[in-house]
Amino acid sequence: MSAALQIASADIARLDAGSALRHPEPGTPEWDELLLALTHRFAATAAVHDRDASFPHANFAALHEHGLLSLTVPRSQGGAEATLAQAASVIHAVARGEPSTALVLVMQYLFQVMIGRSTAWPAHLRERVAHDAVQSGALINALRVEPELGTPARGGLPATVARRVPEGWRISGRKLYSTGIPRLTWLAVWSRSDDADPLVGSWLVHRDTPGISVIENWDHLGMRASGSHEVVFDDVLVPADHAVDVQLASAPPRADGGFFSWTSVLLSALYDGVAHAARDWFVQWAHSRVPANLGAPLSSVPRFQEALGEIDALLFASKTILHAATQGQTAPTDQGFIKYIVTGNAIAAVQKIAEISGNPALSRHNPLERHLRDVLCSRIHTPQNDAILTAAGKSGFARHAASTLAPF
Repeated sequence: MSAALQIASADIARLDAGSALRHPEPGTPEWDELLLALTHRFAATAAVHDRDASFPHANFAALHEHGLLSLTVPRSQGGAEATLAQAASVIHAVARGEPSTALVLVMQYLFQVMIGRSTAWPAHLRERVAHDAVQSGALINALRVEPELGTPARGGLPATVARRVPEGWRISGRKLYSTGIPRLTWLAVWSRSDDADPLVGSWLVHRDTPGISVIENWDHLGMRASGSHEVVFDDVLVPADHAVDVQLASAPPRADGGFFSWTSVLLSALYDGVAHAARDWFVQWAHSRVPANLGAPLSSVPRFQEALGEIDALLFASKTILHAATQGQTAPTDQGFIKYIVTGNAIAAVQKIAEISGNPALSRHNPLERHLRDVLCSRIHTPQNDAILTAAGKSGFARHAASTLAPF
């Protein structure tokens, strides 16, 4: 057993014994030990969940046990009100062990931050969702993508309809890629009302409401343990005030309020964590692999040393970018570049490892092929690369047009 695994095993034993590691303060040595222990605990079952496409319920039980499912809930509502840097450190550690768990956790943290800042949500619903997260580890996520429309980030109105009835609303429609649905308690369902000028936005639906059915058809290349199944809503009744974040379709979009920075950083931290897991495997493999014709570990070969240097340079650049972003040093107009660069570096690093490792990289007996499949999923998350670059280009041309300075 490696020294790192021995440390992790000792930390897990301390967790199970109910030591101070159970609820450490962020930024302390105990906090770092907890995250390392969770990384190794989740990594131990990641291959099974990937192969079976099974949802990692035990991982979420562990996260709740250590208060990490309510990390970004405001302190006034019983949470830790974590900073972006603290939340990113948890996502990175979890993703290094099992990234599907981290993806569901990203959505949990983003919603908790958004709800905490929202002026649209009724106070009693904000408090209820927060209370459920603190007390029982209840998860929340948005259900937005539809079979006909695809992702709403590209525009258009949802086919899911909320009809006005005397008791509130009746919701009918279908949603794809409902990440975390096997364990979600709260669903923020993107819908439109049946008005002539419809309301569009999120209706809050409890998972146990009659009329909700799950079609377990998630069978993707990567992030296979995320439970991103299809969900059908058949005349689902919700109270009138559960139209928590809606506005007229004809109204201009609301201001972001700084929420985009959290999205960019947490998604980037996730896939950076996957790349670090791949690097961990590569270093151990190159140290232990001693070809008969060489008589020494592959780690002694300059070509492998150069490759690790290239990989570490990519990850260093990402670390620098993420640190600047979590410290508020990234301009609002540059937030999209965080995801573009960090996830691009993560893909490049894992692909480099696969290239130099040869056949072992693609063997299902090794975790690297799983890391390669998982890291490629970063390209799918909104905002996608073309949208990031197009927005940046438009902004750059607009700044030039508005400038009175002569060109150099």
